Amino acid sequence: MTQGQIIKIHSDFYYVVANNETFECKLREVLKKQQEKVLVGDFVEFDNGYITKVLPRKNFIKRPAVANIDQIVIVSAVEEPHLDYHQLNRYIAFAEYWNIDIKLCFNKNDLSRDDKIIESVFSIYESLGYDIVFTSALEKDGIDDFKEIMAGKISVLCGSSGVGKSSLLNAINPDFHLRVHTVSEKSQRGTHTTRHSEILTVSENTKIIDTPGFSNLRFDFLLPTDIGKLFREMRPYLGHCKYQDCLHIHEDGCNVLEHIDSIPQSRYKSYIDFVKEAKEYKEKVKYEGTKKETFKKQTNNKTTVKISTQKRLASRNTQKQKIYKEDIDEGIN
Repeated sequence: MTQGQIIKIHSDFYYVVANNETFECKLREVLKKQQEKVLVGDFVEFDNGYITKVLPRKNFIKRPAVANIDQIVIVSAVEEPHLDYHQLNRYIAFAEYWNIDIKLCFNKNDLSRDDKIIESVFSIYESLGYDIVFTSALEKDGIDDFKEIMAGKISVLCGSSGVGKSSLLNAINPDFHLRVHTVSEKSQRGTHTTRHSEILTVSENTKIIDTPGFSNLRFDFLLPTDIGKLFREMRPYLGHCKYQDCLHIHEDGCNVLEHIDSIPQSRYKSYIDFVKEAKEYKEKVKYEGTKKETFKKQTNNKTTVKISTQKRLASRNTQKQKIYKEDIDEGIN
């Protein structure tokens, strides 16, 4: 049995690197029946062109769907398309949810004619402890800084289409030959040039996962009271409000609102929008329940999924009781 790492998935084929060779593999039927989700970055065991086992992960994120990474590098464009603070805050909040180290890269710096953008970026995000680099893939400016933040790590690049992720990677290593595309002048949107996530090797200890551009991320899987934890500037003030279920929007005795001047306006606006999305999840849990049959039982080297009816019902009731309590408290407030 050979061990290797999945560097690319295309259709039903999994490309695994082991001993500096790439093998085209497929999943064993037993893994398909177990509905085992296999991701780019997974370490696996394989034999005769078939993956037989997925090894334990250090971590993973669902979108982009990758595993065993050291950091997320969020790439934004200073211009073409215009810098979207709201979308940037969304990516950052998702990375905070997965509790993975975050780096921020602002590309196409050569197109910026407004120093206020650079000043704004540093004043908002550097003060929160995020490492920041400004680059220009076209003029090769800042590329050494870009290499430095990824040296010795497995990094995943994420960002909207058209921000220049593929161009940056080509600037690091022209042998990658990644396809690039210009941004539409009318829509100010990029085109998906990267179709699949793929691990690219920069050096023996430095690897980068290039991912397709995407923007349709929503916080409709968390309760509203959990959103504040994703904002670093709000964390010092959480847990000190008058009401335990405070959403930090209009409540009396809110410790966050008392320190609202210390929170950048663009960040707080994103927080409010994410809370609205989370309320959709709250309504869903209230009327439908969300407990899934995810308990896995190992028997004779086989994995089965099973959860008792009693446990499912108890879990739903507990979740509903929590939400009804929040509703009552909101009515009192």
